[in-house]
Amino acid sequence: MDAKKINILLVEDNKDFAKLVKVYLQRFDKDAFSVVWKENHSDALAELGSGREVDIVLMDYFLPGKNGLEITKEMRKRNLDIPVVFLTVNKDFDLALDVMKVGIDDYLVKEEITSPVLPKTILGVIEKRRLKDRLMEIEISQQRLQAIHETLAGVIKDFEAPLGAMQRVEKGLLERLPSEVQGNFLKIIVENTARIADKLERLKALKVDKTIKYIRDIKMIDLS
Repeated sequence: MDAKKINILLVEDNKDFAKLVKVYLQRFDKDAFSVVWKENHSDALAELGSGREVDIVLMDYFLPGKNGLEITKEMRKRNLDIPVVFLTVNKDFDLALDVMKVGIDDYLVKEEITSPVLPKTILGVIEKRRLKDRLMEIEISQQRLQAIHETLAGVIKDFEAPLGAMQRVEKGLLERLPSEVQGNFLKIIVENTARIADKLERLKALKVDKTIKYIRDIKMIDLS
């Protein structure tokens, strides 16, 4: 298990059950979890807004003032995308559907919670969220690569027509002008046209490779 503790915000108005949650977690692994307990919605939201790290919220449904569902909706309005596991006293199918609609990660009935069930649920939810975040990062990276690929394709297309025209003019001058007239000026045109053509070919070769190496190799090509 990772050395870093999992920071849990427990929102529960029943003091005895809050103690039981801590016992279950300690029994599973005394060094794995850190629990902050709050009894109502205002204290819970204050804790979430304090800047202290919270990895997961264990949320009772029936609370004084606002219930757990309302607190979760308020969290989402504040863009607090923290995993939430609901704790409730009964198996209410309609309630389960309601909480899942607002992005609850899991749902546990209190009377069915045992020492291994609760910590394993917490660990499972956090691992799923980490995987989800990683997949999102990969998707964003792929979108960026696709954008670079499309931009590069446009650059190549924009360069090809004027480069072709330059090469035709260059060829015509070389054919028509005597060598003593060509001089250094025409030599510079020929050299730079060849240099641009070479870089364009290298960009074309990169265009088919949509990988991280593709970005690294683009940076290595001096387009100046």
